[in-house]
Amino acid sequence: MLNIIIPLFNEAATIAELHGRLVKVCTALNVPWQIIYVDDGSMDTTVAQVLEYVEGEQRVALVQLSRNFGQQAAISAGLSHARGDAAVLLDGDLQDPPEVIPELVSKWQAGAQIVVAQRRSRKDSGIRKLGFSLFHRIYKYLADFKVVPHTGTFCLLGREAIDAICDLPESHRFLPALRSWVGMPSETIQYDRGQRFAGPPSQSLRRLIGYAGDAVFSFSLKPLRLMTATGCCICTGSFLAACWFVGKRLLGQEDAAIGFTTLVCAVVGLGGFQLIGLGLIGEYIGRIYEEVKRRPQFVVQRTHNLASPHRISQQP
Repeated sequence: MLNIIIPLFNEAATIAELHGRLVKVCTALNVPWQIIYVDDGSMDTTVAQVLEYVEGEQRVALVQLSRNFGQQAAISAGLSHARGDAAVLLDGDLQDPPEVIPELVSKWQAGAQIVVAQRRSRKDSGIRKLGFSLFHRIYKYLADFKVVPHTGTFCLLGREAIDAICDLPESHRFLPALRSWVGMPSETIQYDRGQRFAGPPSQSLRRLIGYAGDAVFSFSLKPLRLMTATGCCICTGSFLAACWFVGKRLLGQEDAAIGFTTLVCAVVGLGGFQLIGLGLIGEYIGRIYEEVKRRPQFVVQRTHNLASPHRISQQP
């Protein structure tokens, strides 16, 4: 059994094309399949359209969340209801082509527990393209373990990998890093990522920045170590500068102009560094606060064509 898990948020303009291509691809596979749509609080006709497919086909299911919890929570909800031997995670905007699924399945049938789809090219432009490029370059050095670059949620997870990821208790999730963290046999395929089929991106720039923050602060301590190293460099530089000025004073070579400007620059510079450091520490503390509350990642309002969840994340 192969589950196809697709988080949806206001994708009414895409559903018909997405579903038609998915069914065509899945029908050609030599394995039983089930499509699980996860509605992440859509405010358009997404749910109504999906229900038309659900009513006519037992192999199409729907999980409705009570509100918009975000893409990662919607994926977790889908995984918790997946009963198959493997699950393909796919965005609902058709930027990740369903026609790549057979290649993922082939790698899984050859023994891989995790098959990651790596973007060979993408159609984004402007600030989004620049932001994605910078993030992958920076994250390569910040991550505490190797994460395949230029990847997103598009992948295949075997049963063991699904169970391992569902059992992780954290609420701030970054799936590409979680896949690498579980450390199971994995393979990588490459594909060309297209444009959205219709409508504006459902992921706002603000949410993408928060997603990048989860990636860094949930899987790396290097920002804290970098702050410590910077503080040590500043202290060393200040000590050497103090020795320099004391030496000049003892030798009677002190410059009368030195004083106010140097003091202001030092106070403003150190004050700014301290505020940055406090903000950085606050990001980690804020995530600790979110984790210790032990709230569930999502709340399911109702399901269609599904039994009770196979695995439930975030048990207290």
